[in-house]
Amino acid sequence: MAGGGEVPARGNIIPLIPARYVLSVLSSIGMAIIYGLKVNLSVAMVAMVNQTAIKATGGGDPHGPSVTLSNYTNPEECEAEPLKHGATGDQDGPFLWDAGSQGIILSCYFWGYFVSQIPGAKVAELFSAKWVMWFAVAINVVCTLLTPAAAYLGVWPVVIMRVLEGIGGGVTFPAEHTLIAAWAPPQERSTISSIIYAGTALGTVISMLMAGMLAEFFGWSSIFYVMGGLSCIWLVLWIIFIQDSPNKQGLIDQAERDYINTSLGSSSGHHVARKTPWKQIFTSGPFYGILVAHFCNNVGWYMLLIELPIYMNGVLKFAIKENAIYTATPFLTLWFFSIFISKTLDGLRAKGAISTTTARKIATMFASIIPMCCLLALCFIGCNKMAAVVIAGIGVTSIGAMFSGFLSNHIDIAPNFAGILMAVTNTMATIPGITVPLFVGQLTKKDPTIASWRIIFGITIALYVVEIFTYLALGSGEEQPWNKSEDEKSGPEMTPLKDKAQSDYKTKEDA
Repeated sequence: MAGGGEVPARGNIIPLIPARYVLSVLSSIGMAIIYGLKVNLSVAMVAMVNQTAIKATGGGDPHGPSVTLSNYTNPEECEAEPLKHGATGDQDGPFLWDAGSQGIILSCYFWGYFVSQIPGAKVAELFSAKWVMWFAVAINVVCTLLTPAAAYLGVWPVVIMRVLEGIGGGVTFPAEHTLIAAWAPPQERSTISSIIYAGTALGTVISMLMAGMLAEFFGWSSIFYVMGGLSCIWLVLWIIFIQDSPNKQGLIDQAERDYINTSLGSSSGHHVARKTPWKQIFTSGPFYGILVAHFCNNVGWYMLLIELPIYMNGVLKFAIKENAIYTATPFLTLWFFSIFISKTLDGLRAKGAISTTTARKIATMFASIIPMCCLLALCFIGCNKMAAVVIAGIGVTSIGAMFSGFLSNHIDIAPNFAGILMAVTNTMATIPGITVPLFVGQLTKKDPTIASWRIIFGITIALYVVEIFTYLALGSGEEQPWNKSEDEKSGPEMTPLKDKAQSDYKTKEDA
């Protein structure tokens, strides 16, 4: 269990790099693996499916709404760009998966993702977040390596692999939130959270670029073997270098251990089993502020991540997949921006210039107001394709502020229940991942014009408005009374010790 005894501190494994940042980097790589193995199938699918045979047998259009939109003519239609040789995905694979089968395979990941989060959070809090995270990556690696063999057995074996991957993916955020709550000093939560969760963007970029090259030079199956095989290295490193708390970590400097413990108001490495205060959680205003922000922001995230390329291809006639830079750049700029804004806000908090509540609200406003304005601009951009690329890039980049906004806020209001709070809000925020593609598909199927997309963007903008006003009204960075038991509330005052430990440790770091 996570609450074992304290082990002697033997010093940092990497000189001058604190153990909490070794955790942050390995966690970020773990999140990158999860997201990389999640999106690689979208790229591999093009090379796996026999497009020619499907069309010849009337099996439907394997590219779904984007091709339907491309072939639609209307008064507002933009001029289509000439496609380069091979740009239509005309390399045929061995599988006769029609559009319906492909849709099931690509969406079933969320089935497992949806059901696993709350159970995973409880296991992480009661036993070990380290091993929950390891399991999450391990099951994704195993299923990825088995996917080529499963594909030859049929659609449903692949569905089983994807559902299992979704189960692993679903427990990652609760597990990481539990680790952040145990390892991150309050004044560094924004930075550490951003480093960890920005791995999702980095993993998406690397996976999309790597999968395309592997498919072209070594065949579609190499995508799964190479990416799954390389991920095995992380599984070994995680076991060696990561522990659930500073007190369980031997590869840490004693000064850093004291600094983290006193910053968090704890001097014991023992895990305290707590009953989840469900009534207090579901009557908490700050919790509902996070819940609404997480749900509404994810609608915009999935709109920009999944549906915007379809809009740009179908309405603007811009073959965005022709150039990998247009796909990768927004995720890279998201990663840089998320680190920049988190460091800036943490610096202002450390100086006392702003409160934690203000920092969370500033970041959340960046992650909602700017994407909202970008979607509004896209409604009236006309056929200016490059302007659309720039606007989309700005929108995706600004969403990176969510890592130091509402996505870190669970740890502020209740660090003892950070994993379970993340599980609840992220479970609700998974719903847009399932419903957004269905909603867009149904609306554009009837009328695949800019008029339909204005309705789609308009609804998303309205949800952003709901998020902005709700989070401004209810959001808080203050620890809630229900986070601690009555015994903990009446415990010894830790503030003088905390101040001394922080001062001593910072002096040592500066030296």
